[in-house]
Amino acid sequence: MARAPKDSEEKIRERNTRLIIKAGIEIFSRKGFDGTRIAEIAEASGLPKANVYYYFSSKEEIYTAIIAHLLAGWDDALKYISADREPAEAFSLYIRAKLDYTRKNIAETRLFASEIIQGARFLKKKDRQHMRDITDKHVAVIEGWIAAGKMLPVNPRHLFIMLWASTQFYAEFEPVAADGLRKPRLKAEDYDMAAKTIAETVLRGVLPPK
Repeated sequence: MARAPKDSEEKIRERNTRLIIKAGIEIFSRKGFDGTRIAEIAEASGLPKANVYYYFSSKEEIYTAIIAHLLAGWDDALKYISADREPAEAFSLYIRAKLDYTRKNIAETRLFASEIIQGARFLKKKDRQHMRDITDKHVAVIEGWIAAGKMLPVNPRHLFIMLWASTQFYAEFEPVAADGLRKPRLKAEDYDMAAKTIAETVLRGVLPPK
């Protein structure tokens, strides 16, 4: 039997990997790492168990792939913090992109929060180092804006922690946020208002007076 073209094989791999990760996010977020079985992920993905093992050697490998996927999403939002932008535009775009990713990936976000609370057992050294490196890169951008007089002096690392925490809260603690807003659940417009409020508040604190 003729083999499928290489590009078709790659598309099949990408599709199946995506299905497995999606299923893994759903199962891990409900049952945690220890309570999840490969068979459950296979069933949820619609793939035979043998196929899951073909792409991932263990459930730990699936779990760490999910964490890597989340970090890549956060990296994508950080692209807006760049030296070729003005601070007001950069922070506004970053905050909106981060909240948008969080809203669309709530289960993934909560899974990561649970992983950290449980001691970050599966957050690999290379992932930790990546987070440090990308933070350093964007801290340098903020320091450049401060040196150029475009921002008031502020500790860039604490600023990033504050931005990260405020944009994560709406997904990780949605019931609390919904209660605070007197709503049964959060909708897209609530995240939109959150992005506007966080950005306006932060910018009033870090931009020099005109």
